[in-house]
Amino acid sequence: MEYTLDIAGAPESVPGGTGLLLLHPSTVETDRVDTAFLTADTDALLVISTRTTAREVTQKLDYYDVDADRATILDALSADRGYTRRKGDGVRYLQGPDDLAGLVEETERFLDSHEGKLRVSLDSVTELIYYTDVESVRETVADLLALLADHDAVGLFHVANEVHDPETVEGFRTLADGVLTLDADGELTASF
Repeated sequence: MEYTLDIAGAPESVPGGTGLLLLHPSTVETDRVDTAFLTADTDALLVISTRTTAREVTQKLDYYDVDADRATILDALSADRGYTRRKGDGVRYLQGPDDLAGLVEETERFLDSHEGKLRVSLDSVTELIYYTDVESVRETVADLLALLADHDAVGLFHVANEVHDPETVEGFRTLADGVLTLDADGELTASF
């Protein structure tokens, strides 16, 4: 299965099972890249948010005209911060951003329960590392990439590259099939 990429500088399409790494400065707005990834030829999408709450993700999807009816949001923050959680068809919650096993399980549940072209966005890998450690998160990303391959889905993984040492960034880069790099001026380059 081929997936369209409506992202400047990236190939026009990628095969199912592709994992993309989005490297960016922590101060740069990534929403336009994330939502461009999520909107093209998608039957269902999973937005894993370790940086913002489900409410904020919903606002982002609305602002960028992403079809929220196709979206499932996996919120890793609300329970940890003690916020009220209203579980619904489109929103799932993790116990916290350190619940890596739950993150993989919920992703697998999403992929198992949907058909067609499926996209997964994880914003952000950097936040997971703050709450756990590099090696555990690297293993989690590898597990997620294996799930994408098994289900012929595609994924986008956010990493704020300037807050990690070069070895950490390179470790995630080697897992990915393609790397999108967003610079401080908002310019995007791609390498596959």
